[in-house]
Amino acid sequence: MKKVMFIFGTRPEAIKMAPVVEAFKNDHENFETLVTVTAQHRQMLDQVLELFKLVPDYDLNIMKPNQTLEELTGKLLLKITEVLKIVQPDLIFVQGDTTTTFVGALAAFYQKIPVAHIEAGLRTSNKYSPFPEEINRRMTSSISSFHFPPTLQSRDNLLHEGVGEERILVCGNTVIDALQTVAIKFEMDSQTQEKYFSDSFGLRFEHKKTLLVTGHRRESFGQGFENVCNAIRSIALSNDIQIVYPVHLNPNVQEPVNRILGGIGNVHLIPPQDYVPFVYLMKCAHVILSDSGGVQEEAPSLGKPVLVMRDTTERQEGVESGTARLVGTDTQTIIDNVESLLNDPSEYDKMAQASNPYGDGKSSKYIHDFILDKL
Repeated sequence: MKKVMFIFGTRPEAIKMAPVVEAFKNDHENFETLVTVTAQHRQMLDQVLELFKLVPDYDLNIMKPNQTLEELTGKLLLKITEVLKIVQPDLIFVQGDTTTTFVGALAAFYQKIPVAHIEAGLRTSNKYSPFPEEINRRMTSSISSFHFPPTLQSRDNLLHEGVGEERILVCGNTVIDALQTVAIKFEMDSQTQEKYFSDSFGLRFEHKKTLLVTGHRRESFGQGFENVCNAIRSIALSNDIQIVYPVHLNPNVQEPVNRILGGIGNVHLIPPQDYVPFVYLMKCAHVILSDSGGVQEEAPSLGKPVLVMRDTTERQEGVESGTARLVGTDTQTIIDNVESLLNDPSEYDKMAQASNPYGDGKSSKYIHDFILDKL
């Protein structure tokens, strides 16, 4: 029996890891499956752990307010190494491009433990955009023994960097697996969600178009977020819509959002939501304005156009298929693109009806079967 360990620390990682953890835990014959969470994002991570009934074997609990990347990296390396020395797994899994991802891979490398990288091969070719994620994923790729790119394009990126084809499996994105699991819960629970948003925030979705906004990227802090907020303000004041913005907990996001958008009647600034309520918000939205990677993958499955508030994206497949469009953080560009989708049905339909390039919801099974064959 082989011992595998999953290491993750943020909400998006947990969402995308959960179905893979389940696939391995269900195979008691071949695998002992352990979970280590770093709690790089404590509160938002815990929401997902509860949703997917994930109980960590090790909880490093390293989050503290406003810690620097240097502090986070050093702390993670020491604490993850301690766990690896105790457990001595045959393989570790990391996901995506967070600091937990890179440092988890680095700690495993120092212990000569093979690494499997879920959502491998995504690239912008700009090492500062997104920051620090682009370098995190490149360095993780250089360490990893097994690579699970979601698309052919991400596979090709790995091949061009010299990764052997026998170590790569194109499997789609595991977020689609997670989304399908949540959709079942959601169908059973939609009235509860409707009442929750109505009672808690005064939101009604049946009579007005909704613009859903999420934003948290480090490279947009400062003038970028000022521009975004000014665009949202202008859209709110010029259109008969409602805007829902679950505001990230980072003070660099909270300050400009509350200063520029607070007090506008049709802008609803609400706390970050658990995954099921957030899926409900995506389903109810007419347009999504976001800088999130995961949302770029989830929106096509829900038939929602997503405008990406970044200058580059490692998920170019969405742009090429027409489900996503880059709008950056320029105020007027954001306004023009949002209002085009609000007011031009043909433009809206082109994006809403584009095909989903991110998989069939069976990624976790493909990953399990590949590793079963390799270990």
